[in-house]
Amino acid sequence: MKRYFILVLILFLGIAELAAQTKSIRKTAPLAEAQPESAGISTERLNRIDKMCEEAVAEGQVPGIVSLVARNGKIVHWKAYGMAENEKNRQMKRDDIFRIASQSKAITSTAVMMLWEEGKFQLDDPVSKYIPEFKNPQVLSGFSYSDTTWTGVPASKEITIRHLLTHTSGIGYGVIDGDERMKMIYQKAGVTDLFTTEKITIEESVKKLAKLPLHHNPGENFTYSEGLDVLGYFIEVVSGMPFDEFLETHIFDPLGMDDTGFYLPESKAGRLVAVQHKVDGVWKKYPVTFYDTDYPVKGAKTFFSGGAGLSSTAKDYATFLQMYLNGGEYNGVRLLSRKTVEVILSNQIGNIWGDNSDTKFGLAFELVTENGQNKGGLGSEGTFNWGGYFNTQYFADPQENVIGIIMKQTQGPVDDPTGWKFRQMVFQAIDD
Repeated sequence: MKRYFILVLILFLGIAELAAQTKSIRKTAPLAEAQPESAGISTERLNRIDKMCEEAVAEGQVPGIVSLVARNGKIVHWKAYGMAENEKNRQMKRDDIFRIASQSKAITSTAVMMLWEEGKFQLDDPVSKYIPEFKNPQVLSGFSYSDTTWTGVPASKEITIRHLLTHTSGIGYGVIDGDERMKMIYQKAGVTDLFTTEKITIEESVKKLAKLPLHHNPGENFTYSEGLDVLGYFIEVVSGMPFDEFLETHIFDPLGMDDTGFYLPESKAGRLVAVQHKVDGVWKKYPVTFYDTDYPVKGAKTFFSGGAGLSSTAKDYATFLQMYLNGGEYNGVRLLSRKTVEVILSNQIGNIWGDNSDTKFGLAFELVTENGQNKGGLGSEGTFNWGGYFNTQYFADPQENVIGIIMKQTQGPVDDPTGWKFRQMVFQAIDD
């Protein structure tokens, strides 16, 4: 009987996994290196990126860089510059691993939309349907600095899944929140922001967060938030799987993203790039503050932050972005329907940022508008992008089928123009 039960369980898990990602009628080739000219990119113009990165390191703007450019499914530039850790004299390598922080958000959003495709929920369902602690949210109306007590008024509506995906829920971001009152409220409640080496789970942190006030009524404004951490726990509730296992089995393994995850095994710990800051003109390892930058390789390793917790490589993240440029498919595996990708890459916040803004926001990414396209340096209308807390940036242009990724690991004040220069220089290298 026990053997029969195990066989049934294996069969069930196999069916569950197939339900999330499937074989595709279409089969694109995996990302591979190729001569730039074969992808309509000028080698001579790519050299400008080379020079810019070399100069940025030589001039002390950043300690080290890994940059990658892909077009039409071909990697045409993938190089490392400078140091992964200056104090240890460790050279940067192009397969080194970076804390991608908020670049985790797009991956979490993708997992949410994979479950949406299975009919598990609707985007405008209240999250309280799945996490009851979010029922009857309150908007902050009063605050006492003397004892950090607060008062609230009932929100005009419930927080929905769509609100969480688009940062319009009204939830704040604790220690990096723009409102000092929210910082104090989150700290007192013991909400875990961003990263930790402590033994805590997203379920524990999210349920504390659910009791706290909102910045504003859901849907009325854009407030960068811990909503993607809420969705990490939501994925656990809806899928019945631990969040890290869901990402591993439904996104990372199918795409071959072997170096992406929340925590690194000992065999990969040596590839983690150090977070550095400048002290008297010298790059030093960033000290322990409200978090320990070594969280991917030490501590309890139990906090799976959907908004900021993942580490990855330039190649792995390019693979993820290429799946989007392919309309949800990569190397014969389909994670998302082309129609779902169209929804994800559409404006979901209306005119919250104004009618003439350079960007809008979709269900996972910031999106370049026609106005942004015409401004120059951002890419075509529909280009999607974001970055991370430790100084990483990415973009992907569906019209030009081009990907740009530039990875660094810094904290504190830096004079770093490489993000905008790199993006501008990628587009000037197109030559077809």
